[in-house]
Amino acid sequence: MKTEKKSSGTSAPVPAAFLEAHAALRKILDPYTKKKGMKLTKDGPAGSVLLAPRSPKWPQYPDGVWFASTRIGKGYVSYYFMPIYMCDELQRTISPALKKRMQGKACFNFKAPDPGLFKELSALTKAGYERWKKDGLV
Repeated sequence: MKTEKKSSGTSAPVPAAFLEAHAALRKILDPYTKKKGMKLTKDGPAGSVLLAPRSPKWPQYPDGVWFASTRIGKGYVSYYFMPIYMCDELQRTISPALKKRMQGKACFNFKAPDPGLFKELSALTKAGYERWKKDGLV
């Protein structure tokens, strides 16, 4: 078992499966870090945060609108995805298997890599980016 520094400042053992899941989820974000206006504001062993450009629609977010993030927690590795929170039609495309991994409206939790679900999550992320592009948010 590998130990990584946690965001709370304490060290705790992180299961290898969590590290592998996090690395795979972080790869889903890679293509969007290079898109115009997108900004990776945090990227480390505890997680990553990807912001979309500032939007006049949401002036309360001067640094940009939260697009997606990853986080290694105590019991799960999480993938937060805001477009799904804002777009009902994206929610309707989620398979029952991926839906089982949802907590709330915009978070998916994993304890180990799941290539099939990660492929679906990658497609969902692409669809969310395209939707935000259509809506003028990216």
